Amino acid sequence: MKFLDLFRKKKVIKTGNPVIDFYNRYDEDGRLLKRSRMPEYLITMRCIEKYIKPDSKILEIGAGTGRYSIALAEKGYDVTSVELVPHNLDIMKKKVKPEHKIQIHEGNACDLSFLDDNTFDIVLLLGPMYHLFTEEDKHKALSEAIRVAKRGGIIYTSYCNNDTSVYKFFYTNRVLKFVDKGLIKEDYHTVSAPEEIFELYRKSDIDELMKSYDVTRLHFVGVDMLSYLFDDRLDNLNDREFEEYMKFLSNLCEREDCVGLSIHMLDIFRKE
Repeated sequence: MKFLDLFRKKKVIKTGNPVIDFYNRYDEDGRLLKRSRMPEYLITMRCIEKYIKPDSKILEIGAGTGRYSIALAEKGYDVTSVELVPHNLDIMKKKVKPEHKIQIHEGNACDLSFLDDNTFDIVLLLGPMYHLFTEEDKHKALSEAIRVAKRGGIIYTSYCNNDTSVYKFFYTNRVLKFVDKGLIKEDYHTVSAPEEIFELYRKSDIDELMKSYDVTRLHFVGVDMLSYLFDDRLDNLNDREFEEYMKFLSNLCEREDCVGLSIHMLDIFRKE
């Protein structure tokens, strides 16, 4: 999908890498601060905290500007962060405090050869799968995340939902633009490429990818449900209303009949 027109723009020097160019002009640091975006962060953090232990070693691959890494470092955890985009790295490094136990690396999710096997208790792969477009690269990222996890380690992988995204194209009067360009197939499965920035998935796509690995799925979670479709209204909720909204999403987010409504899906599995 050509999603660039959905996001704010600013003038930047192009690098030739569409993903890096996108994040050089997108306010990733502020993305999860709006009330319509906070559910993704809050529910994901709740899922992380379900399995984290005081002595856990945590790796975040595709750490962005450090929304999760810095929050976990604030709680005293040992965190290693890997991020592709130098602009995001610069922002994250400015947030680091002397007391944080955090190492930050520039790197690619498809090649973590600078990290040892069986090292981390918790591995977060919360962004890279959005931007990988070949089966080879998708398997490289998943294989690397699993390789560096300890036996029994917990891996969190996030995906953008195909069908709720297409629903949003209807909601925003953009669907014909994508249909006319041949980017939506007859069954409404989307077609993407690096210049389109985002890869979209159905759960069946994710299940097919995961067949290759010796892992056990623990949860499959819809971390924001329909929040992105109603951002102008959710952003106006008062504190009590938003608290109630989060209780509602927490009730829905793992129900099999509801997960498919979520814009972002979180797969949580254990390395065997």
